[in-house]
Amino acid sequence: MSYMLPHLHNGWQVDQAILSEEDRVLVIRFGHDWDPTCMKMDEVLYSIAEKVKNFAVIYLVDITEVPDFNKMYELYDPCTVMFFFRWFQKIIEKDRTSTS
Repeated sequence: MSYMLPHLHNGWQVDQAILSEEDRVLVIRFGHDWDPTCMKMDEVLYSIAEKVKNFAVIYLVDITEVPDFNKMYELYDPCTVMFFFRWFQKIIEKDRTSTS
């Protein structure tokens, strides 16, 4: 399903997506299109994309093609989904939500 969701192909595009989206939550899946975990996540994201389009926008970023954020966001897992709202990263862990 990754081919059905928009990809950001460089660090500038990622930065622009974060900076330009003012009214909706920005959802970015960092990983690889070929990774089984990412494939499952992409299916889920694709299945909700139309339902959430009024309040969220979803992008995919290949962490090999765009390594700019790997250290900054500690992207060491095969698949990481991050949420941003009004330029701030939202961290969601189990039952807690915090802003970093």
